[in-house]
Amino acid sequence: MEIPLTIPLLEELTRKPITLGDHLRRRRIELGLYQKDVATRLGVTTSTVWNWENRGSVDLRFTPRVIEFLGYNPIPQPEDLLEKLAWYKQVNGLTLEQLGAKMGRDPEQLADWLSGRHFPCRRNREEIEEFLAYRHAC
Repeated sequence: MEIPLTIPLLEELTRKPITLGDHLRRRRIELGLYQKDVATRLGVTTSTVWNWENRGSVDLRFTPRVIEFLGYNPIPQPEDLLEKLAWYKQVNGLTLEQLGAKMGRDPEQLADWLSGRHFPCRRNREEIEEFLAYRHAC
């Protein structure tokens, strides 16, 4: 069932999306889908899709599914090493515990680095770079 392109929908398609929820709404409209259709595809409720579209933020664990639905990743990758690590965590929908398991690191140590409470030493920065380079190559 195709959604007719009314003036508000046309305005929506010409507005630059800012949040992940904005990108989700735009893609849904481009595909002619209702929120309930997207909810079914993503394995969430219709009200969850409404919240994401209207409040902008997507629950971390569903971020990978939303990116897959979009067909692209609208979250820009930063240049700073620790910001890249935080970006990797976000786009893969990982908790600190899950990231720690992948990296062989204590989640508390990662929390300290990502919050800015501590800065990793040279050896640890090199290990982070290797981890991100390997994951980027896969």
